[in-house]
Amino acid sequence: MGKLFCIGEVLIDFIPCEKGVPLKDVLSFERTPGGAPANVAATAAKFGQKSLMISKLGNDAFGDFLVEKLVQSGVNTDYILRTDEANTALAFVSLKNNGDRDFSFYRNPSADLLLEADELDENIFNKGDYLHFCSVDLVESPMKYAHQKAIEIVKSKQGIISFDPNVRLPLWDDAQDCRETILEFIPLSHIVKISDDELEFITGITDEKEALRSLFQGDVKVIVYTQGAKGALVLTRDSEFDNRGFKVNVVDTTGAGDAFIGAFLSILLKNEVSKSNLKTFVEEHAHELLTFANACGALTTMKKGGISALPTLQEIEAFLLDKKGHSSRPCVPF
Repeated sequence: MGKLFCIGEVLIDFIPCEKGVPLKDVLSFERTPGGAPANVAATAAKFGQKSLMISKLGNDAFGDFLVEKLVQSGVNTDYILRTDEANTALAFVSLKNNGDRDFSFYRNPSADLLLEADELDENIFNKGDYLHFCSVDLVESPMKYAHQKAIEIVKSKQGIISFDPNVRLPLWDDAQDCRETILEFIPLSHIVKISDDELEFITGITDEKEALRSLFQGDVKVIVYTQGAKGALVLTRDSEFDNRGFKVNVVDTTGAGDAFIGAFLSILLKNEVSKSNLKTFVEEHAHELLTFANACGALTTMKKGGISALPTLQEIEAFLLDKKGHSSRPCVPF
């Protein structure tokens, strides 16, 4: 069975203790482990898959905290390096009343951006492994080139590449640079997960269907399109499947998209899906994949934080059993 490698940022999310307050007026915060790739790694580990994080952290208390939390979540941290050259990244979040967020990041640069391509060991990857990444750490830095090397290695071993752009414009000096970088990495990926609030920015196309179809470039086989509470679509070059979302009491949307794609990838890993049968498997099991992933994402929004809010398999099955029209066993059993 393949392993899931996630490469990129691991950081501290400081979540406010009150909603509907601008960041400048927040009086107190709750410290939670985060970073989109780390959230995905923790989700896969939660569902029994082997997941490993590739990153770099500062030799500081925040780095110690993050390694500890990832280990507690079941994520292998052997490939998280430590440095005295920069501090661990921090993100301060303000929550709107609907659970949506605004971010203020502290990293100029942070330790994760200093991971060098030659610090990656090709021998840690094996046939059938997956690599997941986002765009936050694709800014011009050594880490961008570490991503490129990791992608090349995993592809050489016939693995699957998963990309969630996860646009965070405040981290880029120029919005167009962000867009062009994302467009550079999309064709290198087999699975692209994109949200409805990112689609037009990335593609430059206003028509939704046309914009989604434009993403089928290069090696792309599967597009996963998330629409928040409305649900999600999964598309291949020949087919399209949709799945409605779930209404829940939203506390914090941090990490919901990461939980979604982490759950989606977990099913693929469990069923030993390879590049050769990825399209076929997704077309045959689209409903189960989206139902399970939607439920995981929805339940994550009911608590604060990303990793700390992830539901268990048992909680997801109980949740789905309670929803009419959905099976309590939404996928090939774990």
